[in-house]
Amino acid sequence: MDQLKPPTPISAPPPETRLHFLDYWRVIRIRKAIIITVFLITALIATAVTLILPESYASTATIKVENEGAIIQNMEGGAPAQNYSYDPFFIQTTFEIMKSQLVLTNVINTLNLNDVWGKKYNNGETLKTTETMEILKNRMALAPVRNTKMISITIFSEDKNEAAELANQIAKAYQFYREQNTKKIQADGLKVLEEQLAAESNQMQTVTTNIYNLRTTLHILDDSPESQGPSKTLDKDQLTEIHSRMTEDANSYSKQLVVYTKLANIYQTNRSLLEDVLPQINPDSELSTYLSDLHEAERNRAKLLVDYNPSNLLVLRVQSLIDTLGMQISNRVDGIMAGLDTQLTATQQDLLNLSNEVETAKEQDFENTLKYQPYYEEKRRQEDMRSMYTLLLSKVKMARIDYELPIYTMVQITDPAEPGKLPVKPNKPLNIALGLVFGFIMGIGLAFFIEYLDTSVKTIDDVERTFQAPVLGVIPQNIGYLIEEGLESKHAEAYRVLRTNLLFSRQDEKLNTIVIVSAGAGEGKSTTTINLATVFAQAGNRVLIVDSDLRRPTLHKLFKVANNLGLTNYLLKQNTLIEIVQTTQVPNMDFMASGKLPNSAMGILGSMQMKEMISELKQRYDFIFFDSPPILGVSDASILASEVDLVMQVVQYRRYPQPMTIRAKQMIEKVGGNFVGIVLNNINMSQDEGYYYYSGYYHDYYYSRSPGEQDADAKVPAKSGDGDTEITTRS
Repeated sequence: MDQLKPPTPISAPPPETRLHFLDYWRVIRIRKAIIITVFLITALIATAVTLILPESYASTATIKVENEGAIIQNMEGGAPAQNYSYDPFFIQTTFEIMKSQLVLTNVINTLNLNDVWGKKYNNGETLKTTETMEILKNRMALAPVRNTKMISITIFSEDKNEAAELANQIAKAYQFYREQNTKKIQADGLKVLEEQLAAESNQMQTVTTNIYNLRTTLHILDDSPESQGPSKTLDKDQLTEIHSRMTEDANSYSKQLVVYTKLANIYQTNRSLLEDVLPQINPDSELSTYLSDLHEAERNRAKLLVDYNPSNLLVLRVQSLIDTLGMQISNRVDGIMAGLDTQLTATQQDLLNLSNEVETAKEQDFENTLKYQPYYEEKRRQEDMRSMYTLLLSKVKMARIDYELPIYTMVQITDPAEPGKLPVKPNKPLNIALGLVFGFIMGIGLAFFIEYLDTSVKTIDDVERTFQAPVLGVIPQNIGYLIEEGLESKHAEAYRVLRTNLLFSRQDEKLNTIVIVSAGAGEGKSTTTINLATVFAQAGNRVLIVDSDLRRPTLHKLFKVANNLGLTNYLLKQNTLIEIVQTTQVPNMDFMASGKLPNSAMGILGSMQMKEMISELKQRYDFIFFDSPPILGVSDASILASEVDLVMQVVQYRRYPQPMTIRAKQMIEKVGGNFVGIVLNNINMSQDEGYYYYSGYYHDYYYSRSPGEQDADAKVPAKSGDGDTEITTRS
């Protein structure tokens, strides 16, 4: 038998869960009672609170406010500021001032709210100003009008006339506060200006005295009141002329120096060349004449030498003239060079004299500036103070005029408040609608929260994804025992589907011992065992049900037999199989009770006697079903799972957490049990339509036909899974 068992499968990790829209709809259907209950409770509470709340009227006064920049600009002599941009800080500051004691105290005193509200809200006792102020603040609502300088003042009250009166009075109180504040700013500004004007006047008197003393001490002759320093040694025109002359001399000196340097170099190296170059660089009429005569004499000498010898008297005369002219030319060149040198020296000296004259004038001016500096500094101070005094005097005059003129209106009441016609609080339709919406949202949220906390098995997809195992059958809710309901029970088809899936799940037709286990108690494994065995028996198979729950046996009560003899008697070798197997009212189905379990016989399910009994029963019956205790409770179910051919696990819909059920499957695989699939039990078909197609469809399809059609189908012969016995079935 062990050789027929497949190896224990390796559980793959479950795939990622992705919820579909139908999954959300399923949760809503299942938890609809919670959703409706929360919805109704919230709606009733919202309606009751709305109807209980006292009615309140609202009145709104609108004012236009200006920034303080208008006052400042007005004091400076300009027109009132009209185009200040929107300033959120100014608006928020205005709100805080309107809620402050500066404004609300005036309102409270004007309307005598301490007494009025004391009689109304404090059992006739006068309220304190702070208490009245808090009540008033709670009734105020301040809001800016978008993109304008307007502010709306809204007051809520049970009395519509009181609301209008309070809104108007707050607007007037804030207007009065701004007027008084403006007047105070103007008065303070005027006082400061007058104090500064007096201080400037005293300082001017002191400076004037200092100027007179310095002028007398330093012997300063200052005929120009506008002068800011001592007179210059050289005036502007003189300096311009000197600078012009210096520029000319500098240019002339540069040119002369270039010519002289060039001629001096030639003069020192080649005087004969200088005689030819000098007339071109520095033209001289006398030197030109000498050079012309010299050239003429040299031509004559050349002509004479053609006819005469050098000792000839005519030649000697011409030679003497040439020598005389050469000496004259040499002397003239020396004179010209000496003249150029003298001219260069004179130009240099003139340039130096002009520079010295300017430097001397600067030194004199610098000494005078240092000497007379205190005087002219005091004079400049006097001029600055005179300008400041004139400006302050003008501002004082303007401030006095502004102070005497009517105050520029910084706050203007544009729309006085009027008594409201209808109450604004509570908004009954809105509150009730919000209550309905909030109740619906809370109901949905609570339903999904409970669903989130519920980790039990909910759908076939949950089972197959989590357990990595097929679902062999889906059993509806409130199913009884088929042996009591009869062969035509509407619930039988669900077990026929389970039987068919079980037969197809077998890897070998010889695997005919089946144990049905569950993770915990009350999941319906005993009911599943009996009904599945009944369906097999109805199909013509010889079936045996073994009550192997030795600790809490229950099947004998259903079959209405005694539990004196049973499985334990055989395992303890007290009785034979024939003596302990009992027939039932269902044809082809026998029953073996558990028998009484002595305290000394714990663990007998794992004995060799048990294995021998299973082997013998396999030869006698087509299918043997074992009912076991919960697998997580005791070790008996694990032992049975390791000894039989097939193991099915019953999982009750929404009963135990998934980890507990997963642990049960892992224990089956750990002991080597041949796990074939899962049976989902106790499914509420009315709440989850998805299960209808696994069970309800068969009932509606088959049982909607006439009895004659059903009897005809029932007589059709079919072979069972083992191929030995013919069975009668409708599927």
